[in-house]
Amino acid sequence: MNIPYRPRGLSIRMKLTLTYAGVAALAGGVIWAVALAYAVRYVPTGPLHDPDRGFIPNQQDLLNAFLPRATLAYAIVVLAGFVGGWFLAGRMLRPVRAITDAARLVSQGSLSHRIAMPGAGDELHDLADVFDDMVAQVEGRLNEQRRFAANASHELRTPLAVTRTMLEVAATDPNADTEQLIARLASVNDRASATIEALLLLSRVDNVAVTRMPTDLSLAAEEALESALPLAERRGVTLIQRCDPAPTVGDPVLLVRLAANLIGNAIAYSGAAEPTIWVCTETRPGGRAVLTVENTGAELSAEAVATFTEPFARGERTARRAEGDTAGVGLGLAITASIVRAHGGSLQLQPRPGGGLYAEVSIPS
Repeated sequence: MNIPYRPRGLSIRMKLTLTYAGVAALAGGVIWAVALAYAVRYVPTGPLHDPDRGFIPNQQDLLNAFLPRATLAYAIVVLAGFVGGWFLAGRMLRPVRAITDAARLVSQGSLSHRIAMPGAGDELHDLADVFDDMVAQVEGRLNEQRRFAANASHELRTPLAVTRTMLEVAATDPNADTEQLIARLASVNDRASATIEALLLLSRVDNVAVTRMPTDLSLAAEEALESALPLAERRGVTLIQRCDPAPTVGDPVLLVRLAANLIGNAIAYSGAAEPTIWVCTETRPGGRAVLTVENTGAELSAEAVATFTEPFARGERTARRAEGDTAGVGLGLAITASIVRAHGGSLQLQPRPGGGLYAEVSIPS
């Protein structure tokens, strides 16, 4: 964006200085005028002589003595106001210069720069803190997008490379099993399609305003549980649910997808020994609808769990992935986090004592 040309005017420092000098001139002028008025009003104009006291100055004598000294004092007050205002304005505008320099560096691409303004808090310090926070968020989002682009290109390049390899092998092997090749190509294609669909959904949630209407988070959880029941039965996963009413405002379709992603992720990584999943919805104090999904599984570290909402992030979990679930391509929890963010809610992921994952979604109602 090109900055429009503006003719150079007085600097803010000079404007503040002139303001301070003007206030000093006005205050000094008022005092000067009041003193002069009293001298003119209460002192006689004619010659005065008292036999006992001798000579007594009259009005003209007082004016001759008062005016030169008062005028000099007035000039000193105005000059002091100008000089003091210049230094005071410079001190007050020092944080503004720091913010301007930081903004200029950021505009040139230096997102790592922070103002970190010292001193007691005031409006300018608040502005600097907000600027630092904004730049930190922009830097984080940019780094996240870079990682996302790199991971997405890798994820989309992999099925193409696998497909090319299988075709080259089949072309050089006259006895290749055609049916097996077709089945493997179909599996690779399904995975690529799932990745693309998940990317499109993630883009839609992040960039389009969601539909908001009264709904119930418990209904979304029940619908997601019903859809996940066949997969859970095939894998021998026990589903334990307690879906109390949890009214909220949001997009019913996206909330179902949110619950389905959490439950699908829990099924995929619930472990092999007595896999169990607990799904609960409730309304907590403060008018927030809460969905919790808890599953057994391998021991997880807090550091690994903190990366689960990043696109294409997969923890070092050895359980099988759910077929057709977006968690299988590393986007399930990323989509979930975007849906929660679009609804103004919060998503908490924590390692579960004894192994597994605890996920909690809180959405304002």
